[in-house]
Amino acid sequence: MTRLIINADDFGYSKGVNLGILESFKNGVVTSTTLMTNMPGAEHAAMLAKAHPDLGVGIHLVLTCGAPLCEDVPSLVDDQGLFRSGKELEKVAEPEHIERELTRQVEAFFSLGLKPTHLDSHHHVHSHEKVAPIVLKLAKQYRLPVRKISADPRHMTNRELKTTDTFFPDFYGDGVTKAGLRWILERGTTVETAEIMCHPAYLDHDLLTGSSYALPRAKELAILTDPEIKDWIRTQGLELISYKEV
Repeated sequence: MTRLIINADDFGYSKGVNLGILESFKNGVVTSTTLMTNMPGAEHAAMLAKAHPDLGVGIHLVLTCGAPLCEDVPSLVDDQGLFRSGKELEKVAEPEHIERELTRQVEAFFSLGLKPTHLDSHHHVHSHEKVAPIVLKLAKQYRLPVRKISADPRHMTNRELKTTDTFFPDFYGDGVTKAGLRWILERGTTVETAEIMCHPAYLDHDLLTGSSYALPRAKELAILTDPEIKDWIRTQGLELISYKEV
């Protein structure tokens, strides 16, 4: 039996995102989510998480969306005080500033009254050369699993680091179909533990005006709550878990 985590990214982005993720958990196949502590919907997300303790909630570390929680990280922000793009981040971000900001985001998560199940990151920034050592340091400090950012089972193999055997980012964009999700699920049966990333949401003003990936999230929500998908997972003998069980 494959143990499968279906994680919804961007918890805390907005109320529409939060409620879409919660719907995908209550009436669908999502088992886990990760919260962006720097975004406007963070407190609303924390309230929902406390009301639904069976939902695994980790930390979605952010360096490329919104504004930082720290005020003294000039290499991370543009002239408007917002995070730089991923490409700019790789060029000019100072490791000291990265560590200061990510540590603050972890502390902010705890201040919301939640206990994190794991770490991952927005736009997979924890795969960047400057960011990865800092995230691994935080993972060891707080004894938290970390999302792999590759389907290669050899990636991020570390005896001191907990993670799944593989990670599937394919349920995104053109891959958001029922057939596409079933194809990913079938690939997951070849390993003991796997994670599938998703981004379900109800569309609201903040999402439509702030994200380049908005409309497909409603389609993701419909597929992830489709009874046919839930039944198919059951018949395949897949065990849905969260990072609490990793």
